[in-house]
Amino acid sequence: MKLFIKPGACSLASHIVLEETGLPYTTEVVDLQTKQTASGQDFWAINPKGYVPALQLADGTLLTEGPAIVQYLADQVPAKPLAPANGTLARYQLQGWLTFIGTELHRNFGAFFNPAGTPEWKEVSRSSLQRRFAYVNDQLAGRDYLMGADFSVADAYLFTVLGWTGHIGLDLAPWPNLVAFRARVAARPAVQAVLKDEGLA
Repeated sequence: MKLFIKPGACSLASHIVLEETGLPYTTEVVDLQTKQTASGQDFWAINPKGYVPALQLADGTLLTEGPAIVQYLADQVPAKPLAPANGTLARYQLQGWLTFIGTELHRNFGAFFNPAGTPEWKEVSRSSLQRRFAYVNDQLAGRDYLMGADFSVADAYLFTVLGWTGHIGLDLAPWPNLVAFRARVAARPAVQAVLKDEGLA
């Protein structure tokens, strides 16, 4: 498998999950401005959506959208607790977390990374992030990870999004469970390997 990434972007979550699976894979960096891959390919021709992550399977099939990619990867290694079994209530709870992180956290960073982001848009987004981080902080009380004792694909996504707070000057100190969670995930060997590979550590 080959994962197309931009270091530090939302593709980091898929990269972490790939490393956690132990499956063989390669990565290729994409310049999202020029839409060129590191090997000189036209990324538009690979992924008509034009953004990362994109996972190219061994047979050439392309899978896009982070939440879909990480669940696919988790299902390739069912012996590992990266995602609950399909059809279980816990699996739908996991999907709830992936949706929440994508629509309520990830989306609210758009104002800060969009050149058209106005001060008003950024202020609304910052307030929204603060409310939602407070909610996640409460949910993490007494548990190591979002789903309980086991690291899941949702944790990889949350960790990725939390990594963007420094870029927008949002201090996580008011939410000690988030601070502890971020440190806990960062200490995982697979996460350390990926951060090093992407030049983030």
